[in-house]
Amino acid sequence: MKQIFALIALTFAVGLADAQTKHTLTKATVEFKLKNMGFNTGGVIEKVEADINFSKDKPEASAITATADANSINTENDMRDGHLKKPEYFDVTKYPKITMKSVSFKSKGANNFIGVFNVTIKDKTKAIEVPFTYVATDNKADFKGKFKLNRLDFGVGGKSAMMGNDITVELDIQTTTS
Repeated sequence: MKQIFALIALTFAVGLADAQTKHTLTKATVEFKLKNMGFNTGGVIEKVEADINFSKDKPEASAITATADANSINTENDMRDGHLKKPEYFDVTKYPKITMKSVSFKSKGANNFIGVFNVTIKDKTKAIEVPFTYVATDNKADFKGKFKLNRLDFGVGGKSAMMGNDITVELDIQTTTS
């Protein structure tokens, strides 16, 4: 009887191991855009870490957690960068990290997926749907996604007639797989 339970446990463990592919982050581009005084403006977040376990064949068993260093915001304007790091915006001294933690994934066919992520900015968390593509070749993979969030949901900046509330975020994540 113990042998049967051991065999079942081993089969289950092997099944879980096949369900996910461990990815190692090699490059991450996080770009954000919004309207300010009628003009498109934005920048990038330069420092990102991620723990990625993703399977195209079993997305429901996958998990992704990513952390961006809010202090690495770069808009190619030092004065604007300094302003965005202040308490009324990202408050990087008190809230140095922006996180995304997966809740669920669904396949939309071929290389297209939708992930639901809990996004946390300034200690405020909101579930956001992130449509993305996943393309794997050899031992490399590319995740590309684009989504919108409302900056006011996270307490980033106040109400403004000049600055738009919607921020478009584009992700380009490159990994190696093991």
